[in-house]
Amino acid sequence: MPARSTVTIASDRPAAADEVVSDLIDRSAGLRACAFIDPGGRLLAASADGVWSGQADRLWAAAADPSRPAAAYVHVAIDGGELFAVRSAHGSVIAITDRFALSSLMLCDLRAALRRLAPAAA
Repeated sequence: MPARSTVTIASDRPAAADEVVSDLIDRSAGLRACAFIDPGGRLLAASADGVWSGQADRLWAAAADPSRPAAAYVHVAIDGGELFAVRSAHGSVIAITDRFALSSLMLCDLRAALRRLAPAAA
């Protein structure tokens, strides 16, 4: 298994995004990699290198259905693992897990991560 280091990209909230990514990796069973992307599509923090922003755009586009509201989350499972994505007005958290991760727990963890990154109420 590769070393789990956190890569942080410059933003107005890099410390918070970096902390959330690190906490997700440390506390979520079966989580291999994750990233936080701001509402504008800019990568703020990731646990591994990759084209997170571009792939997130493709994921949300694939989940779009013009006859329904925008998807708030996506779960894709294949033989080698699973992908979870959750978004809100504050950005998206994308996670790659081992196969058979507990989906309800993973989605709960990702939603909690987004809440932690929400701007403080004035």
